[in-house]
Amino acid sequence: MSEMKSKQFITPMFQIKDFSSDIKLYVKHEGFNITGSIKDRAARNVITYMVDNKLIDQNGAIIESSSGNMGIALSWYCNKNNLEFYCVVDPNINKENMKILEVLGAHIILVDKLDQNGGYLLSRIETVHNFLNENRKAYWVNQYDNHLVIDGYSGIADEICSEIGEFDYLFMTVSSGGSIAGVSKRIKEIQPKVKVVCVDAVGSVVFGKEPKKRFIPGAGASIKPENLKYACIDDVLWVDEKEAIDMCHKYSKSNFLLGGSSGLVLAGIKKYLETNKVDRGAKVVTIFPDRGDRYLNTIYNKKWIDEKFN
Repeated sequence: MSEMKSKQFITPMFQIKDFSSDIKLYVKHEGFNITGSIKDRAARNVITYMVDNKLIDQNGAIIESSSGNMGIALSWYCNKNNLEFYCVVDPNINKENMKILEVLGAHIILVDKLDQNGGYLLSRIETVHNFLNENRKAYWVNQYDNHLVIDGYSGIADEICSEIGEFDYLFMTVSSGGSIAGVSKRIKEIQPKVKVVCVDAVGSVVFGKEPKKRFIPGAGASIKPENLKYACIDDVLWVDEKEAIDMCHKYSKSNFLLGGSSGLVLAGIKKYLETNKVDRGAKVVTIFPDRGDRYLNTIYNKKWIDEKFN
């Protein structure tokens, strides 16, 4: 494989001017990373650290449980460093993500046993542990509890502050907890007065709510991630997945293809503005974790929506 440079570049920021007349909404779009999502930063940081510090041998094995984006990012960086990558997935993975993983040469381990919360995450993690018992030299990224993952996201905060200066609110979604931990921690160091609001999906157990079957990968989780211990969160609200999908379809009419968690965070901002007093003209920042082209067979598919949401 020819050598490819993977120097982190600065992802774009832009303003959505038609969202609300009461606030100034700015978006940091992580879908423009080389592997197509915010997970690029975490995967790059983990693999680079492991290789540079000789914590894994060349031709060694990496394993991770992923709904798609983290798996794709790890596949790319493992390929670059001649490492075998094993991705533990479940039936909810998007067809697009599965195909990308296959093309990148990931070893797919499909788990179809529902866990106690009605999802697959706990079953996927059990499968990871079984793999590690049989492959002692393998490394589990464990994106739910890994300082290297958290540290990989801190640069986003520096880029945001450099681009727009002082602002008032940061809205982010949560899944593995690494991105909101890394970004919020660094934001509070630079601008302590920024209010960090976490938007979670209805059915997620991250903040102690009752579990419910969810269909959008990367939004919410079936466990409380250990990464959240390092997050600086001021407020939390919950958004139903159908509200997120409706928001995605609203912006697709403006030729703006959003990923599921991007629709979720926009729906969360809308709900927050309706139920909380926010100063007129407040500068609000959010982050789009990926792009909508990986959801063409799900949130942009009427048949799929009708099946999942009646």
